Amino acid sequence: MTLRCDLGELITAMITPFDKDKAVDYKSLEKTVKHLIEQKTDAIVVSGTTGENPTLTHEEEHEILYCVKSTVSGQCKVIMGAGSNSTDTAISSSKKAQELGADAILSVVPYYNKPSQQGMIEHFGAIAKSVDIPIILYNIPGRTGVDMAPSTIAFLAKEYSNIVAVKQSNANLDLISEIKMLAPDDFAIYSGDDSLTLPMLALGAHGVVSVASHVVGNEIKSMIHNFKSGQNNAALNMHKILYPLFKKIFVAPNPTPIKALLSKSGLIENYVRRPLVEVDEQTRLELVECLETALSQLNN
Repeated sequence: MTLRCDLGELITAMITPFDKDKAVDYKSLEKTVKHLIEQKTDAIVVSGTTGENPTLTHEEEHEILYCVKSTVSGQCKVIMGAGSNSTDTAISSSKKAQELGADAILSVVPYYNKPSQQGMIEHFGAIAKSVDIPIILYNIPGRTGVDMAPSTIAFLAKEYSNIVAVKQSNANLDLISEIKMLAPDDFAIYSGDDSLTLPMLALGAHGVVSVASHVVGNEIKSMIHNFKSGQNNAALNMHKILYPLFKKIFVAPNPTPIKALLSKSGLIENYVRRPLVEVDEQTRLELVECLETALSQLNN
């Protein structure tokens, strides 16, 4: 099947490294990008939830995008988190992302003001009309307080050719079936939760927007490829090994657990911006043990 825009199967929602003064650490950002390329990521989302975008200034978001684009040098695609609960702000951010060379934007359902389905249609329609680059809708009712219906997703996909995919962060897998039934065949679905990647693939999802890919990207890529090539048992075995880690990295507010793991490897310093707080030492040790257990099983 040919997608209207193929952004890859493994997209990493990248963290934003900070230094001890809570300023963006651009040297660590470059190292993280290079590390993700080694982990076989097809695309990187900058300034998303995992990137702590609620505490980034617009100027920081733009500088991060510039830095990541320069570092990848065409080795993977770069997607900008450009959503807002203000339609005008989302349009402005989307235009800026296009101007700065983003390959696509990730646009979240408006949060806090809880729009109706018609409000979502008008919101995303206005964004789609304002830019030419591909748009991934982002449905995450646990954070926004409202769920985008499959019929709304399908309507937007049919109406706007640059709305190319949805990141679906909803554990109700019936909704994946409904989207597949209603949306055009060339419209892509991405799992928004690592632990649901394999089940969603079975229902026709294209891939995942992942957090765990910071540390097990190659393994997730292998799981996806095994499933799509008909090696279902191999895919299931990989899922079973990675599943405890998938759950563990969300034991505390994202991205605090994954930052703790990345700091253990020396890739970044373990700092987050308030109101988030770093995980405690016991949790950090449990995270490290969980990752080491998974890697040990993979090496046996």
